[in-house]
Amino acid sequence: MSTDEHSSSADGAVRGIPRRRLFALGGAAGALGIGGLGGGAIGYGVRGAQEKKQSAVHLSYPFRAEKQQGILTPAQDNMFTAAFDVTTTDRQALIGLLQDWTVAAEQMSAGDLVGGVPDANAELPPKDSGEVWGYPASGLTITFGFGATLFVDSDGKDRFGLKDKMPAILKEGVPKFANEALHADASDGDLLVQACANDPQVAVHAIRNLTRIAFGTAKLRWGQIGYGRTSSTSTQQETPRNLFGFKDGTNNIKSEDPQKELDKHLWVQSGDDPASDSWLSGGTYFVARKIHMYLEIWDRVSLAEQEDIIGRDKRFGAPQSVAEPDTDEEFTPLDFSAQNAEGAPAIDARAHVAIVAPEHNKGAKMLRRGYNFTDGNDSLGRLDAGLFFISFVRDPRTNFYPILKTMAQKDLLTEYLQHRASALFAIPPGVGTGDTMMGQKLFS
Repeated sequence: MSTDEHSSSADGAVRGIPRRRLFALGGAAGALGIGGLGGGAIGYGVRGAQEKKQSAVHLSYPFRAEKQQGILTPAQDNMFTAAFDVTTTDRQALIGLLQDWTVAAEQMSAGDLVGGVPDANAELPPKDSGEVWGYPASGLTITFGFGATLFVDSDGKDRFGLKDKMPAILKEGVPKFANEALHADASDGDLLVQACANDPQVAVHAIRNLTRIAFGTAKLRWGQIGYGRTSSTSTQQETPRNLFGFKDGTNNIKSEDPQKELDKHLWVQSGDDPASDSWLSGGTYFVARKIHMYLEIWDRVSLAEQEDIIGRDKRFGAPQSVAEPDTDEEFTPLDFSAQNAEGAPAIDARAHVAIVAPEHNKGAKMLRRGYNFTDGNDSLGRLDAGLFFISFVRDPRTNFYPILKTMAQKDLLTEYLQHRASALFAIPPGVGTGDTMMGQKLFS
């Protein structure tokens, strides 16, 4: 082999080695100092990261707005989502809880203590648990939702006089899908609270204090802590990676999308459902799936096969229809007519990106807001980890269920996944200036 075969080309590729294979050589190249990265460049990178982190923790978002925070808000780095079961049968007690939650959520979103100034009476438990005293708001957002069982119990009984306002989507529920193994105690619930923040302790603090406030009225049904967002909700955010190592959610709905697109795919419109029109118009639906990833099996799959399963280059995130992927080609439109060197489709029809592509799903899109999770390990030492998939959609019957059904049947990625929990909640619009509680129109 001549030395010319390993020389560098003008665009930085190494001749004789396919660009996507260079990904595997990156660690060695870095260790040898290839690329001329000196201490100054590294120091600049560290300073830049620190400044970015400081900026993120000092963010705060207004709690009162037309739409709830935590949906189109730029996705934060940490999440704690929880569902509650209402234990009281008293409608007024439920309303009182939602009012108290609304006050506390507004305070915490602003970076304040629950209850404001700490109680001067040291003989009483403090109103705030205290683990974030002195912490900035850290971009905290708190999003509330209502589940099917808040409207009727398992026997169809009207629990709080809300049955006639129950959306048809909640009444129908989530259909069953192939190869799922759902845990009932980790699914659904009466009330949803999603807390997202750029500091994990701030997110946990929010759920902890709302749980304390709910004592005697509602109890925690399940909770899920997530880290490392797996999608971006703004064009200003870099696309993150999931635990399979691939950039995820490249074609996600973004907050900068035209209002017409957001209304079509994300926000419930007046007239969508006469039963819930009075209180849910302008809101959305939250659909979650806790998806276990078989990481140990995936880690033994060749890089070439991993890319074929996903349909994207692992390093840059560019679709496989791009012959020579590079850093600027992640958002290149998928070309399902492109062929590889062997004359076969460059993107397999069963690849994940092909299965979920809007052009293969009647144009359906969703706002993705999922997170990685790691819940320790099992008795065999395997990681109990995966994706807590969250999507916000105008109608899951058209924008989510059909896609999930096709994934279960045809997606090459399904072999490495198992769905273990599911949740569906109606998300009302935001809290108005004169409102005393979240979802006030539902109870009026």
